[in-house]
Amino acid sequence: MTARFLQARTTTEMAVASGLSRARRIFLKNFTTSVSIGIHESEKQAKQRVIVNVDLFLDPEGKVVRDHIDETVDYDFVRKEIAELAEGFHFNLQETFCERILAICLARPGVIAARVSSEKLDVYPDCESVGFEIFRAK
Repeated sequence: MTARFLQARTTTEMAVASGLSRARRIFLKNFTTSVSIGIHESEKQAKQRVIVNVDLFLDPEGKVVRDHIDETVDYDFVRKEIAELAEGFHFNLQETFCERILAICLARPGVIAARVSSEKLDVYPDCESVGFEIFRAK
């Protein structure tokens, strides 16, 4: 396997590879929250700082003509839903946390694909974060 297969794809590269090159995109960037997450007993005792990033790819045929929120997807919902998940549940895995966020995003009318990532910030003293990312189109 060559190094080019190991490089992370940008959001734009993922969209083009998935046939979404014409899609519109809204995003939630570096939303920091506290989540009960992890498999170790110490992780179950206290919430951890987590950064969440979400890209929502919207129907390319949608048009904003009247400059009204009803003509697009209101990104307020994704922040609210993530905050409610973070407050109300324990997740053993970041994968599960991201899958739940992804399902919420893809259920939203007008969203044709989504990318979700989470990063636990305080796991290791010698690295910035550890995380998980998922991308899926309808």
